[in-house]
Amino acid sequence: MAGQARARKNAPPREDVMAAAMEMIAERGLEKLTMAALGREVGMSSGHLLYYFRTKDELLLRTLEWSEGRLGAERGRLLARQGTARERLDAYVDLYVPDAVGDPHWTLWLEVWNRSLNADEEGRDRQAAIEGAWHRDLVALLAEGVSRGEFEAIDPDRFASRLRALLDGFSIHVAIGLRGTGREQVLAHVREFLDGSLASGARDTRRPV
Repeated sequence: MAGQARARKNAPPREDVMAAAMEMIAERGLEKLTMAALGREVGMSSGHLLYYFRTKDELLLRTLEWSEGRLGAERGRLLARQGTARERLDAYVDLYVPDAVGDPHWTLWLEVWNRSLNADEEGRDRQAAIEGAWHRDLVALLAEGVSRGEFEAIDPDRFASRLRALLDGFSIHVAIGLRGTGREQVLAHVREFLDGSLASGARDTRRPV
């Protein structure tokens, strides 16, 4: 017992373990992320990792929550900066869409989604909390754009649900490398969609004089 206690005391912080997990996903792919391999990376046994995370599912979800926390902080800075609502909406979209094929954050998201079929209620609630943070920020930004007269008078909550579904679909295509849907192509598609859906006065300009 004393040996186990000393090992736990000398173990790296959980954040270091999760950072190492993300680096492994980025460099080697998710299939190489095993408890044994991660343990070797951080100088811990797979048994000690299981002590902290219980299962690989929990490790993946905790790592996703940690990664999302960092993205959430960045998203908050982007949305708080000066500029039009549309400029900040473009920044939100840019942050949402994967950087490239095999983006480690999106690779992790896809695996967590896949495992959610067998997740318990707590796990599903935690996934929903991550999704909810993105949704709430988007709703607030859309509502601001409407109130300022920058955007068409849409329902922010309904529009946010549809826009995020569009972003999720395109993002999956980018992350898995589906041909014809690279990051720049996806961003162009989304900009075109937003131009046609949100431009204030767009309906009036289409009316015959």
